[in-house]
Amino acid sequence: MGITIKAESEIKILREGGKRLAEILRILSEAVRPGISSFELSELTEKLIKEGGDTSSFLGYTPQGAKRPYPASLCFSVNDAVVHGIPNETETFLKEGDIVSLDCSIVHKGLVTDSAVTVAVGEIGEDAQKLLRVTREALNAGISVARAGNTIGDIGFAIQSFVAPYGYGIVRELSGHGVGYKIHEEPYVPNFGKKGEGPILKKGMVIAIEPMVNEGKASIKLDSDGYTYRTRDGKRSAHFEHTVAITSKGAEILTTV
Repeated sequence: MGITIKAESEIKILREGGKRLAEILRILSEAVRPGISSFELSELTEKLIKEGGDTSSFLGYTPQGAKRPYPASLCFSVNDAVVHGIPNETETFLKEGDIVSLDCSIVHKGLVTDSAVTVAVGEIGEDAQKLLRVTREALNAGISVARAGNTIGDIGFAIQSFVAPYGYGIVRELSGHGVGYKIHEEPYVPNFGKKGEGPILKKGMVIAIEPMVNEGKASIKLDSDGYTYRTRDGKRSAHFEHTVAITSKGAEILTTV
């Protein structure tokens, strides 16, 4: 398909869908507590999406290289799970001190938005708080340079430059992406890069920016379920994501209430 430019009428729909998705993630985040299960959060996700009259982008989606469709509407990734954990195949009960990434994507009036947050389960230690803060702020750093005339490399450079002083590992095998007509479109949006390199950002492009930051080293491994990526060293990982529209003045965050 190549890189697509969305019309203002389409961005308006994406804005509506993004607000709905942000509200879903807000409710899910508030539901997170010690003792709640992955099954409960998976069911809540499906309920919230259906109540809004929308559909899940994840459920039944088969990404490139996957051997089967993704079986849930929520990606649920705890502690050392980086992304794409499956909530409804093996029941997992959250424990005090865990961190959990909640990643969701919906189709609203035919157009797709994608967003993720990493949430503390009860009280978490200072190291985990720092990991979440740095990853969230790394997303903000990437968004701050996402404007027409800049490049994809500028986004990756901003994220990488922000994270590097903390000594964390930035996942390189997985990246952000274009979004809107499909869940994954061009361009890829890596969380590392060089200023001025890669595709030029143009007004009307819609992309998902999503730093995935590991407490330890950057290397990851794929579980036998074919979807869940984990840190190879077993240390924790955090993940934050927004869908943004590129404008001449900067990035408009679409996945916010």
